[in-house]
Amino acid sequence: MNIRESTEQWEEAYLSPYAAFSKNSKGREREEEPCDIRTAYQRDRDRIIHCKAFRRLKHKTQVFLAPEGDHYRTRLTHTLEVSQIARTIAKSLRMNEDLTEAIALGHDLGHTPFGHSGEAILNEICSQGFAHYRQSVRVVEILEKNGMGLNLTWEVRDGILNHRTSGHPSTLEGAIVRLSDKIAYINHDIDDAIRAKMFVEEDLPGCYTDILGHSVRERLNNLIHDIINNSYGKNEIIMSSDMEVAMQGLRTWMFQHVYKNEIPKAEEGKAQKMIAMLFEYYMDHPDKLPQEYRYLMEKGTADKERAVCDYIAGMSDSYAIDRFEELFVPKAWKAI
Repeated sequence: MNIRESTEQWEEAYLSPYAAFSKNSKGREREEEPCDIRTAYQRDRDRIIHCKAFRRLKHKTQVFLAPEGDHYRTRLTHTLEVSQIARTIAKSLRMNEDLTEAIALGHDLGHTPFGHSGEAILNEICSQGFAHYRQSVRVVEILEKNGMGLNLTWEVRDGILNHRTSGHPSTLEGAIVRLSDKIAYINHDIDDAIRAKMFVEEDLPGCYTDILGHSVRERLNNLIHDIINNSYGKNEIIMSSDMEVAMQGLRTWMFQHVYKNEIPKAEEGKAQKMIAMLFEYYMDHPDKLPQEYRYLMEKGTADKERAVCDYIAGMSDSYAIDRFEELFVPKAWKAI
């Protein structure tokens, strides 16, 4: 018996009967020889961490497009916080922590530069539409490794696709990530908004914070405990009704007072104009796309529009700005 088989045996003996056992995975699109050390989900986690799209997340906006200071969240730090919350819940419920971690680390790989404002403009100008959760799946299935994809297991891809609010993950591990994503961004976006001096903790509606907690630390602790206490030993991941209503209420308040506020959105119009101009340029000059995207068109994996969307969506904020300046800012202005 090798190490992987020993781990699979441990899963069957220790994990909840409702967990997704590694050896029962529906597998990969392309069959591979199993690793002698890692389970299928551990292997997926490692592939995600080492892929290019994961590294680019460090330079992609979470909420604040041009923050002053080094402590605002990026898409990468958000992903790591989701992973930590999800692993804590999964471990406590005796779910498959490796599957949970892989889904969490991969859930935002398809996000655009400049946060949801970048996603919104691509969805508007691309006739095929654009959604980051679908793009995340496209990244791991096709775009990584020069068009070969990462060949992840079905369960990880299902969790990535269904992490959005309206998603319905097929595994409890996917359901854990779906809730952990919301818990993470609601609370760390509050922390960043307070750092940006948009409001103070006491400005949050008491009808929600009296239930959830009066600090980021309290809210995280209470929400995580609530999910664990209400889901333990059950074939579902649920919250108490009071906590769920309060969390949704605070999320709605955040949309009204933070996500649509002029402070984090001060540069949104410029960012969207930049993406629209880059899109138009590459639609007119597909020969200027990097070779890997031209290759997608050559082999029929993408038409011109989808290849342009793939390229722009994969840009970091700083890379998009560099490409824009290279194409549209006169050299004379750069020299000043």
